[in-house]
Amino acid sequence: MTLWLGIALVALISIGFKAAGPVLLGDRPLPPRLTGVIALLAPALLAGLVLTDLTGPAWSAVDWTLCAGLAAVAVTCLLRVTMLAAILCGVAVTAVLRFLV
Repeated sequence: MTLWLGIALVALISIGFKAAGPVLLGDRPLPPRLTGVIALLAPALLAGLVLTDLTGPAWSAVDWTLCAGLAAVAVTCLLRVTMLAAILCGVAVTAVLRFLV
């Protein structure tokens, strides 16, 4: 019962936030600075979710092989490698480290 109440509450808050924008702004566009902040919210949320999943509750389940694989993906993305190759590199690094450890 508590779970469904939480889901309903989050849904209502989400609807409220989505309705507040048009009500407050009307037909005016968002300021450029605010548009930039909103554009960065999704990547920041995704990074937080990945970090939380990677480290576990209270950093108790840190999987260092997975962290190394994720770092390999980040480095290969910085080197402008295609996303498929970057993911394959991360998988390979994680697999090799798990095999060796």
